[in-house]
Amino acid sequence: MTNIIDKIKGTIYGQAIGDALGLATEGMAEEEISQKYPNGITHYSDIFQDRHRRRWKIGDWTDDTDMMLCIANAVIKDKGVNLTTIAQNFKDWAMGEPMGIGQTTYKVLNLADYVEKPFDVSKLIWEMSYRKGAANGALMRTSIVGTFPKAVEECAVNICKLTHYDPRCVGSCVIVSELIHSLIYKDFGLSYHDIFDIAMKYDKRIIGFIDLSLSPDIRTLELQDQKSMGYTLRCLSAALWAYWHARSFEDGLLAIVRAGGDADTNAAVACAILGAKFGYDAIPEKYKEGLIYRKELDQVITGVANIINAQANL
Repeated sequence: MTNIIDKIKGTIYGQAIGDALGLATEGMAEEEISQKYPNGITHYSDIFQDRHRRRWKIGDWTDDTDMMLCIANAVIKDKGVNLTTIAQNFKDWAMGEPMGIGQTTYKVLNLADYVEKPFDVSKLIWEMSYRKGAANGALMRTSIVGTFPKAVEECAVNICKLTHYDPRCVGSCVIVSELIHSLIYKDFGLSYHDIFDIAMKYDKRIIGFIDLSLSPDIRTLELQDQKSMGYTLRCLSAALWAYWHARSFEDGLLAIVRAGGDADTNAAVACAILGAKFGYDAIPEKYKEGLIYRKELDQVITGVANIINAQANL
């Protein structure tokens, strides 16, 4: 049980750390990264305070982790997964000051009857995109689903569809959630063939991005491509790249952040996986201590641990 809790802590802290440090290069290409960070990026204090980034305090996370906490706090409140509570938490968050909220999430959560009919609203917005909208807004928050002791695939599917209906989004969320779950509860991850089989259940277009992640050269992923920067499969490829190739938590964190593109989301997902793989104790203290709202994470970890200990019906 101690090892499981260590990996759950690693997952939750990993998500927040990747999100907070990834803000440093969010939206940047190689030339701008070199200009803004001539000495590199190793800590939150390095983050260049331009008009976009200074909206957050140093050591704060973005909407990615905000939405993960919406899910976590709903599950802790209900001692199980109640989709209406999660939808309500999403709505309440969106009605506040949701800095960094994505376009798909914004459109879905701002429809009046969202909480009553979340799947209908989510599907409507997807169909209005001619079924082409497959942003990474559900993938960025799905790490917490991997900490659930059971029903992971079902929960990943339904929680994804609360805002993102496209099968590529759903398949991405299932892959990451199942991978994290396996690392936490089985102490080993998923193989290429395991991930391939999950992808084929949802959308064969996922396969190409799984294959892309196998290359040891992170530049192969084209994370800075402007046309696909917020694409769920581009983010998935970054997360899987870290899973296959990172030698340590910090190694993967810095590689993803320095690759630019949608770096906060890419790093949030990748580092949640790395936190589950290497564990909380393997994360350097400077990243954990630098998070200014870490007490919120500790409360969630305690709540999740209590549910697992009580063998709640998730």
